[in-house]
Amino acid sequence: MTVSPAPTLDRLARGTGTFAMVAMDQRESLRTMLSEQGHPADDAALTSFKLEVATTLAPHASAFLIDRHYAYAELVRDRLLPTGCGLILAVDALSQPPGGPVEDTAIDGDVDLDQARRNGVVALKLLVMWKRDGGEDRRVAMAARFVDLCRQAGLLSVLEPVAVAAPGQRDFDLDAAILDAAAALGPLDPTLYKAQVPRRGRGDLGQLVAACEKLDRQLARPWVVLSNGVETADFPTAVEAACRAGASGMLAGRALWRDALATDDPAAALREESVARLRRLVETVDRHGRRWTEAG
Repeated sequence: MTVSPAPTLDRLARGTGTFAMVAMDQRESLRTMLSEQGHPADDAALTSFKLEVATTLAPHASAFLIDRHYAYAELVRDRLLPTGCGLILAVDALSQPPGGPVEDTAIDGDVDLDQARRNGVVALKLLVMWKRDGGEDRRVAMAARFVDLCRQAGLLSVLEPVAVAAPGQRDFDLDAAILDAAAALGPLDPTLYKAQVPRRGRGDLGQLVAACEKLDRQLARPWVVLSNGVETADFPTAVEAACRAGASGMLAGRALWRDALATDDPAAALREESVARLRRLVETVDRHGRRWTEAG
């Protein structure tokens, strides 16, 4: 693998130094969502929907996240992302039972990082399922390897810890677990930290800002929020609160496009509803987000 200088986060950011990024790296979870809404859910259907999201939303996004299994080859081959929309490739191999949540992850060793860079990829993303089940040291070591691999490959690293309850854990406190993950994984120095929204985005703006400020103090680095676990209606306030507290924007998937699957014509819903939603979130990010160069 060739060692090359990494790009800066400007490759994923808007001109404001903030991030309005779209996530489309869901795999079996997307298959389940399609099936639940009565749509075809074979591999071709996953690829088709991902390409529809890319062509519809990427023109309004600062970056686009995709997995290598569905639609990545087409995105690269047909150069479907517009200039100025950075390409992020997920390199997490998921342990996920059919119809169930992701239980654990590993670094996907089948990704050719030199080829990814030649394909126009500027950043890699790794999902880490953070839970107090005795596997914490292994997950920290995996995340450290990921950050180092990105540095060696001349690529940006986007680290995405998702805190969940360990099997049998009854006293799970999501906000405390989010801070716990940040304390363990933030010091590994990923280029960008992708965090859950405290309180699942619920509550008034002041309460959310206060909760997000704790996370900002813990991280002291550029960070954005994800949308999984937050209701679509709550996500705009969640993004505003995170940005007011020091986040630099978002890397969001389901809150942008999931409700399109509940229609007979998801492509039309993406054009009519999801684009407008993303544009409003872009305005929020630009108004309240911290420039990534000012984080820390």
